[in-house]
Amino acid sequence: MKLSLKTALILFSGITTIGLYTSCNNANSKNSDNKKEETTKITILQTADIHGQLDSHPELFWENEEIVFKKRGGLAHIQTLFEEERAKNPNTVILDGGDLIQGSGYAALSEGKVFPDIIKKMDYDLIVPGNWEVVYGKQVMMDVLEAFETPVIVQNMFHDEDKKELFPPYWTKEIEGVKLGFIGINDPDVPVRQNPIFSEGIAFSGLDEGVEELIQKVKKEEKVDALFLVTHFGIFKQVELANSPIAKDVDYIFGNDTHERVREPIQGKYAKVTEPGAFGSFVGKLDLYFKDGEIVDQEYELMEIDPEKYTANPEIAELVKKAKVPYEEHLETVIGYTETPLYRYLTVENPMDNMITDAARWKTGADISISNGFRFGNPIVPENGKPAPITRANLWNLLPVNEKVKTGKANGKQIKDWLEKEMHNAFAQNSTERFGGWLVRFSGMKVDFNSQNKKGERIQSVTVNGAEMQDDEYYTISACVRPGDPIDNLCRMPNVKDVEVKDYTIHEVVEEYLQKHSPISPKLDGRAYCEFLGEKSFSTVPGTDYKFQ
Repeated sequence: MKLSLKTALILFSGITTIGLYTSCNNANSKNSDNKKEETTKITILQTADIHGQLDSHPELFWENEEIVFKKRGGLAHIQTLFEEERAKNPNTVILDGGDLIQGSGYAALSEGKVFPDIIKKMDYDLIVPGNWEVVYGKQVMMDVLEAFETPVIVQNMFHDEDKKELFPPYWTKEIEGVKLGFIGINDPDVPVRQNPIFSEGIAFSGLDEGVEELIQKVKKEEKVDALFLVTHFGIFKQVELANSPIAKDVDYIFGNDTHERVREPIQGKYAKVTEPGAFGSFVGKLDLYFKDGEIVDQEYELMEIDPEKYTANPEIAELVKKAKVPYEEHLETVIGYTETPLYRYLTVENPMDNMITDAARWKTGADISISNGFRFGNPIVPENGKPAPITRANLWNLLPVNEKVKTGKANGKQIKDWLEKEMHNAFAQNSTERFGGWLVRFSGMKVDFNSQNKKGERIQSVTVNGAEMQDDEYYTISACVRPGDPIDNLCRMPNVKDVEVKDYTIHEVVEEYLQKHSPISPKLDGRAYCEFLGEKSFSTVPGTDYKFQ
């Protein structure tokens, strides 16, 4: 019988700190230490959603109800952590969960080719492709991933013409008599989430009986002692999978995609879920203690890549420097300045997209300009009271694909119906119905809504240019072209009239805007607001007490 994730869902809430021995008294701690001495300790390190970030960069944290910025990340610094951890425990497996080769200017201009020489010299044992790996097309993706000379696994990506697997579906490794199994799964909605043209020639399968059958095959035929799913379809669906009977023989789901910072694994009914942030700012560390093929203890830590703590590995630093040379002069050119921090971690509204959509509306003259609900883009932070420079490299971080601008007209009812769908994608209480990123961003429109209402009933008011939106009135809209979409679609809004593709790209628009308006000072101005969520709303995971930090 076909068993989908949605139908197999068994509701289960709560987040727990893992570890079978949690008593704080000295006797129990000593007893636990003794047990550990009799075990085989295996460490698993996980990176996720690096998104082409080669160097250290400002990172946003939510501490004591305030936004703070710290410098984190950098591949050379990650490699130092890898080496230190492997020196502590040679029984270490290191994996990356996808979205590695896209998201920066250096990644985009080289079509991911800056990475193979670097990744080959890092200590990765295993890599899984993510939803953005397809951005340069099928053949480029295959060439880049194969050039890593590191095992790549994914269970549900196939050659469209013959339905043969792109990569092996699983990988096993035996360490001191303990056999580990890893199954890779990418998001089956890639052709919808990404521009459809990106994944031409690739077929995807969903979470059906094929996943369940493969779990049983790896568990029973390969006779693994511990089984892990390395998944790239978001924290919400990964938690639901952990509650599904499909995962009854799975120990951990190493999750990726939504950039969440899970500091204590989320305990599902059947498996535990991790997700280690994004941009190379974090590494997840799981210590497992085995005795007689069974896990008898476990510890987890989300490690921050502080470049002062983990000094750059010289070899990786040199490879990064070399890889950047052909693109550096162009990308490090300053195109503007900002007096206020630009960031994009809030689920509803943020300064980064306020700037981008303001620029598009200024250029096009549209009533409303919209931008996708991207989850990535490193903060740009002024220091010492001086405006922060904005470079083309920053621009690629903010807008990872540089498409032409597209305009059209839609009536108020179309826009409201579209907004309701987008809100459901971001805030559905049933996590299996959530989709992709955060709420779409816009300029020229003010929307009050209630994220807790039912599907189709979340909007409370919409105003355009200070007046209530009218259902039968037409409004001009700008967005970016999504190659492969129907011509009358604007950012997933269908049946738009009088469509025109401009002769300029969104990057050109933002550069021109910054040249004329720098230094800019974008702030949160309430153009999208939900009282339940408040002004500074970070991700939540229904059914758990997970909090972004």
